[in-house]
Amino acid sequence: MSRVRTRPTRDDTRDKLFEAAARVFEQEGIGGASIEAIAVAAGFTRGAFYSNFNSKDELIIAMLEDHVEQSIRRNLDILAEHTDLDDFIAALKAMDRTRQDPLGRSPLLHMEMILYVARAEKRRPELAKRLRARRKLIADIVEATLKSNGRNDTLNPPWMASIVLALEDGFRLHRLIDPETTPADSFLRAITDLRRRTGLSSD
Repeated sequence: MSRVRTRPTRDDTRDKLFEAAARVFEQEGIGGASIEAIAVAAGFTRGAFYSNFNSKDELIIAMLEDHVEQSIRRNLDILAEHTDLDDFIAALKAMDRTRQDPLGRSPLLHMEMILYVARAEKRRPELAKRLRARRKLIADIVEATLKSNGRNDTLNPPWMASIVLALEDGFRLHRLIDPETTPADSFLRAITDLRRRTGLSSD
């Protein structure tokens, strides 16, 4: 009886290319990384790469999109189980980050890829689309927290989301530059202070 050979699905191939690209980008830099090197690191041919992406830039956009989609799904899953903000933040702290996508595991690479794409003006709308998706996620979390606390006040969830994202990106960059004075939990500590001052705290 002959054995049935199974071919990797398109999603499996893309995931392997994402992982391989992250390794090559970290070793050689985004600008210096070649499609050939990425394909080889993933165990594929150039043809397999081009059957999924037309260019390195398209691969990068897909990686950023995948990162945002996974972040949104992960946070919504946590929110479904922890509507109280204290519990939600505790769940974020306890999350196993080794199981995240490559950009979730490597904030430096994530930042580098954003800057790489932002340098090309025609690509900025792609970044804006993902920024808006992140902003909506945070706004939804703020709104859900207000409702779970039985509150309906003058806080503006979209504006609060913009503040939170600016804090997250800022602390991420600061930690990459100066980790000695920027603890890993700086962002969550700042959120704790912010919610106390906005009345979102349950204290």
